[in-house]
This record gives sequence, C-alpha cells and structure tokens, in this order.
Amino acid sequence: MNGPEIHVEFASALALFLPSGRRGGPIAIATDGVSSLGHVVESAGVPLTEVGSLRVGGREVPAGYVPVAGDSVEVRPVVRPQRVPGAPLRFLLDVHLGTLARRLRLLGVDAAYESTDIGDPALAARSAAERRVMLSRDRGLLRRRELWAGAYVYSTRPEEQLRDVLERFAPGLRPWSRCTACNGLLAEATKEEVADQLQHGTRRTYDVFARCGDCGRAYWKGAHHDQLEAIVERALAEFSGRS
Repeated sequence: MNGPEIHVEFASALALFLPSGRRGGPIAIATDGVSSLGHVVESAGVPLTEVGSLRVGGREVPAGYVPVAGDSVEVRPVVRPQRVPGAPLRFLLDVHLGTLARRLRLLGVDAAYESTDIGDPALAARSAAERRVMLSRDRGLLRRRELWAGAYVYSTRPEEQLRDVLERFAPGLRPWSRCTACNGLLAEATKEEVADQLQHGTRRTYDVFARCGDCGRAYWKGAHHDQLEAIVERALAEFSGRS
C-alpha cells in the first residue's frame, strides 16, 4: 500500500498482535484508498474478532469504512463480558485446544471440538453452520470471513485459557452436566445400566452414576474426582452468576 497515509493507535491489549517495532503510540500506515479499515487493521496483524470498536476522529465507524488521508484511528479491544447475539452461546475449538474443551464441558458449557486437523475452511464452515464461536490461537483462521464469530485464545496454559474464556463470554455454568469426551448431555443412570463399563472394584465401591445420552460413556466419582472438583469450585467461585 502506498496511497493515503493514516495514523492508527492500537489499544495496549492488542499490542501482542503487532510487530515489536509497531508497539506503543500511533502508527503511520499507507493505505491504497480502496481497502476498508477492517482490512487495514487485519493487515497490521490484529484479527477483527479481537476488535471492539473502530473510531476515526473520535467517531465510531464500521469495519467497512474506507479511510482517507490524515485519518486518526483508534482500535479498541472487545468489551468484556462480550455478548454474542442471536443464538445460544456455543463454542467450537480447534485441534490444539482439547484440554480447554474438556474443562469447558466439565463446567457444562457447550463446547464442540475437532480432534483432528480438518483445515481452516471446514472449521469456519462449521462455525457458521452451527452458529458457534470459534476459539483458536490461529490468527489466520480467525480472519476467515465465513466464521460466524470467533475469539483468540491468548494463553498456552489450560487453566489461563479457561479463565480467559469464562471472563470474556460469561457462559452459564452447569457443572457435571456434559460428557467431557463428546459434549453430550449426562443423565442419572443405575449401576445395572452401566455395569458393562465397570471394573469389579468400581461396582463394589460406587453407587451413583451418570451416562452420556450420545456416546453412552459412564461417569462416577472416581480417583480423579478431587482434581476435577477443584477446577469446578474455582470457576464457580469466580464466575458463577456473571452470565
């Protein structure tokens, strides 16, 4: 681009998307006089999923606005909690976020997950078809126009990823209501109904069970329950009631 020059100031929360030399203070960017402001922002490295508003001369403008020479632009981050209009809040996670998907499901959040790399076009198409918020650390995927909605996952640590998603979207929490393996809904089950999945020691020790209505997997308070309970309690203590 070597056309009209504009000056763009990115919020500090968006600095990690910018090359190190462009962080801090307004950036002079030469445009082509035709491309939208949204295209200019994404060309700088910031996915529009992370942009809350665009302002030119203090006035909010849409991403489709075509900047003119001398424009002074502010790029502000998403306001939290972020509201996703028009559909029940549901998520889709890419192949790299399996642990986050299981923890969201543990809390009863509808979190679909692709366990294989099906490619960005297919993920974006599923997001649109099922009206799910795409969660990913892949900036290229989040720039795809087919997405219904999306969000960048800022951390590589599952506990921080979970906190980030809960803080950003404030989903309703219903712990122990979903299958962590397939995202299906759980229902109470008798020992007899799940007997074929139980070892002898489990049959002798436990009496309370649940079973997934989709994949049939059985659940009970086994050896790892205390660890899972700690995840649930932390999330409820901080985020219950924010939805």
